[in-house]
Amino acid sequence: MYDGGKIIIGLLIFLAFATFPFYSNIGKSVAKPEPSLDTPVIKALEKKECVESKDFMRRNHMQLLIEWRDSALRDAKRDYVNSKGKHFRISLQNTCMKCHSNKKKFCDECHGYAAVDPYCWDCHFVKEGGR
Repeated sequence: MYDGGKIIIGLLIFLAFATFPFYSNIGKSVAKPEPSLDTPVIKALEKKECVESKDFMRRNHMQLLIEWRDSALRDAKRDYVNSKGKHFRISLQNTCMKCHSNKKKFCDECHGYAAVDPYCWDCHFVKEGGR
């Protein structure tokens, strides 16, 4: 093999570039996001209560939103009754975004940390002024 040295050097250079993202991040950590609940509507609420509990929403908000979408668009049902029996209107923009109006600090911070790109914003839009 006449070019064995060049092949080995080429493979070493390739491996150096291919593994760079791994060894460049050794020992580094990314801080866990703390979504901001600092909005005027939430501050004005007497009892700070979401459609479900905080733990439920952290774990299952996407499943809940998918159920809401299917219920509203496919079954024409716009009323949601939570686990405590309280009624809410099924609407991402008028129920969820009414309180969580700062999409950048509330939604995007966690979705960026988790490296997910939800398709909610393919149809929905954020109104001017944070909503």
